[in-house]
Amino acid sequence: FPDKRELLVAGQETLSRLLAEGIAEAPGCATPLEAVAAGLERASSAMGPMNRELAPRLKAAVAASAELQERDALKTVSLAAAMTTALVARGVPDPTAALAGELGVLAFKRGFGQWSEGDRDGKDELAGYVLAALDELRAVSASLG
Repeated sequence: FPDKRELLVAGQETLSRLLAEGIAEAPGCATPLEAVAAGLERASSAMGPMNRELAPRLKAAVAASAELQERDALKTVSLAAAMTTALVARGVPDPTAALAGELGVLAFKRGFGQWSEGDRDGKDELAGYVLAALDELRAVSASLG
């Protein structure tokens, strides 16, 4: 990579595409968060041992650089936008789609963080962590009143 910023966003377009495809291919009767779960599962399937190994180093690099923090924030916005757009295409009203997309990004980040900090020799897959994080966020959001 020409510079470390490019490493941070490597695969962003692919990740956005996989999220959107998973949402688009969710059953027609799926709720917005069920469709997001389908997108998260699809995107998570593309992540493997290399992603898990690189994660702690990327996290440290982002923490040490304001420029990388900015790039990471833009990546987050882009992923949320991809999910929101895919949900709107399914007929989900815009405010609902935006909230579901944001919850999806938060679930992905939380699940990825837990997975990448876990047992490196383990054979557990990212999807389980991400979907568990989404379930947790769904329950927490219901308690907001």
